[in-house]
Amino acid sequence: MSISTTHIVAAPRELVWRWHEQPGAVARLTAPFFPLTPKKVSANLAEGTDLFSLPAGLRWESRHDLSGYVKGYRFTDVCVASPIRAFAQWRHVHSFSDHPDGTRISDEVTTRVPKSTLVPMFAYRQQQLIRDLAFATSLHERLGAVPLFSELPGASGPAEQPEVDETASGVPARPLTIAITGSRSTTGRALSAQLTTLGHTVIQLVRPTKSRPNAKPGQRLWDSANPDPRLLEGVDALVHLVGESLLGRGAEVQKLDSLAERIAATRRLADLVAHSPSCRVALVASAIGAYGSDRGEEPLTEESGMGKDELATAVGRWESAFSPAVAAGARVAFVRTGIVLSGSGGVLPVLRTLFSAGLGGSVSRTGEWFSWISLDDLTDIYVTALADPRYSGTINAVSPNTVRNNELASSLNLQLRRPASFPIPGLRPKALPGTGGTAPLELAPQRVLPTFLVAAEFSFRYPELGAALAHEVGTERLFDAS
Repeated sequence: MSISTTHIVAAPRELVWRWHEQPGAVARLTAPFFPLTPKKVSANLAEGTDLFSLPAGLRWESRHDLSGYVKGYRFTDVCVASPIRAFAQWRHVHSFSDHPDGTRISDEVTTRVPKSTLVPMFAYRQQQLIRDLAFATSLHERLGAVPLFSELPGASGPAEQPEVDETASGVPARPLTIAITGSRSTTGRALSAQLTTLGHTVIQLVRPTKSRPNAKPGQRLWDSANPDPRLLEGVDALVHLVGESLLGRGAEVQKLDSLAERIAATRRLADLVAHSPSCRVALVASAIGAYGSDRGEEPLTEESGMGKDELATAVGRWESAFSPAVAAGARVAFVRTGIVLSGSGGVLPVLRTLFSAGLGGSVSRTGEWFSWISLDDLTDIYVTALADPRYSGTINAVSPNTVRNNELASSLNLQLRRPASFPIPGLRPKALPGTGGTAPLELAPQRVLPTFLVAAEFSFRYPELGAALAHEVGTERLFDAS
């Protein structure tokens, strides 16, 4: 079995090649609907090795073949891990050539893996690369934000030095060092990969445990009860994602001990930002649960009042914990996030399993609102907020096209070609992998609008639900530019 694909990327070949050399590139191109998780990645396309985990303890080891390497034009990888090696017999040749519209990328794979499996994987890769580079180029052109790779490893010739220390947007005209809590969450992994492909340095803030008493390369230990005063030393910005699962809509906020502890830890982190000479930007993951569990048909913008229920109170306490950083003049943005659609975690894998089994239908009452955001749009919001000084205060991270639950069911039915006959009751927390038991599928009827993002002319990759679902469940069409 073999597959050959060709598509065009609207960017120079040198830039596209250097993007593939970055440590986050493999994660960005790995389809979330395929059970393959990057564990160890090499930036050496000539002879490095990438390691992936598979179910049942299996692994996929992909080694770059020096004989198939031509710098700037071609690299080749082969599967070398047994027993997968014998089954897959995988050889993948990536070729890059100049094209009037940018870069022609050709992928030629020889393998025993069925073509029906390969087509959605490569359709995902094509869209992800095209849209990632389009976003990076747009950000650079609009804000002067660093990353068009002139200072990245592998760049040919000396780096072009900026004439000023800061861009017009007020951010340093150089790659940033960004500390992230919750870096191993679904959003954290995707955001870390995107930032590193853009040339930034990501530092994971991880809590010490018995099995992890020391930090690994690229990590700093974050003792949430007694953080090191030097924790943010040399850091330009903080992204605080720990609250994402804790405050997700429908969260079991009755876990007051955990909530109180995390709010206290967040305040200590805010104190560090307040006293940091370098870290003057903080992006804090929050939730649209701030508006309350039932606002009916009321359109909810960033100016709408807080809700009165328990979850809204918890979100308010969470955001207030960062008041020391705000008072100290740091630029702090609270990213109130809707239901994140990702094929690798959260609500969507559960719904996909139900629909694939013919058990899909509307969630709760069919007329209730479903305020959603694609994972790629969410990480784009965070990356933009790091560079754009307008991103401050409350930001609703939701699609401009909020839908009702029955529309969600219909769209999934169309993408998966499965019936949507059975209503889905509220699912309890254990049904959602990766949420730590804090995000049951009980969708509050909130009609939340991204008023700030629209005013800031943020460009959504997936403003429509159907396109977002197709990207995350693997039903996009494969380009053929041969």
